Amino acid sequence: MAIEDLAHYGLAADRGFLSQHEIDEVALPADFAEVEAAGLLLPDLLTTGRVRHWLDRLPTPDIDAFLARAGEPELIAAMVRYSFLTQAYVWGEGAPSRRLPANLAVPFVGIADALGVPPVMNYAGYVLDNWVRIDKRQPIVFENIAMHQHFAGGSDEAGFVLTHVAIEAAAGPALDLAVELTHAADARDALAAEAMLHDLATVWRAICGIFDRMTERCDPTFYFTRIRPYLNGWHDNPALPQGMVYEGVGRFADRPIAMRGQTGSQSSIVPAMDALFGVTHERDELRTFLEDLHRYRLPRHRAFIEDLAAASTLRAFAREAGGSLKDAFNAAIQAVAEFRTMHLRFAATYIANQTPAGAGNDPNIGTGGTPFMKYLKKHRNETERQML
Repeated sequence: MAIEDLAHYGLAADRGFLSQHEIDEVALPADFAEVEAAGLLLPDLLTTGRVRHWLDRLPTPDIDAFLARAGEPELIAAMVRYSFLTQAYVWGEGAPSRRLPANLAVPFVGIADALGVPPVMNYAGYVLDNWVRIDKRQPIVFENIAMHQHFAGGSDEAGFVLTHVAIEAAAGPALDLAVELTHAADARDALAAEAMLHDLATVWRAICGIFDRMTERCDPTFYFTRIRPYLNGWHDNPALPQGMVYEGVGRFADRPIAMRGQTGSQSSIVPAMDALFGVTHERDELRTFLEDLHRYRLPRHRAFIEDLAAASTLRAFAREAGGSLKDAFNAAIQAVAEFRTMHLRFAATYIANQTPAGAGNDPNIGTGGTPFMKYLKKHRNETERQML
């Protein structure tokens, strides 16, 4: 099969998987005004120590009318707001709440359903859709972007999120190259494929350069104690072993529902490279986790990864051609493996080496509910082993 161009999947070379509509340019209906105000005031509401008191008072917008007319930009903006409000409600006081009140649960589930994702904060809601350019005439680089919705507020939380935003923007050309590489492989054009693989490795080195500055922008202890608690989910989390009751949502029938928390492993850039290079992972509990994370991505992002995996014959072509094409193929995979190694190092710095802090905030368990260090090492090693 042939893969479509990036625009078919709502992607672009200058933005990658980032939202094509910046959230400050999207207007929600008037009856969302109090919801939006609560979102922007959230860092202050959390400092009162009784955030649930304030969020319990929020009115419920006419969600059916909203869903009947909203486009994806409006749905995404509403998803960002309700994601933050939900996480703050659950984790914003001393002990986690085991219930999500109907005034949050009903609109949140309706919006998530319309977007085709589970009703919990995901990587899109925290990173991909939660940024703005300060100068709309300038590119998406760290010096020109701001975080829109916050938990704690301040430069450390913004630094953490915006480093990821800058990485996602820098990865956009890699997605464009991936599409063109599938065409070159199908055409058996070794010279074009080799040149693009060198370009792809260069893109990934630039991404690693951005990532390497993470500690300049976000203090690890601040992240672990002031940001990460809000990112936890209610799947394989000892603090919420049964999951979460979404009140007022008929199909859940007051049963607790397990949902994985927001995690960088929901980013689609590395899975897209696995799809391009034909990198596979052994069938075990960690691969099952990886596959489960896939459903937390927007459907069009899932479709791009799936279509790329089905279309790419690059591995077979590079193996058959050998020589300098094979070397370029391996160099590109190695560049992605270096990113995985960096991710592993920062996971240790920001999480595994920290001291337990607060309910559900275990340095040995990822926000997605897994032993993440084992997971990250395994997939880095499998990537390196699958060079030709």
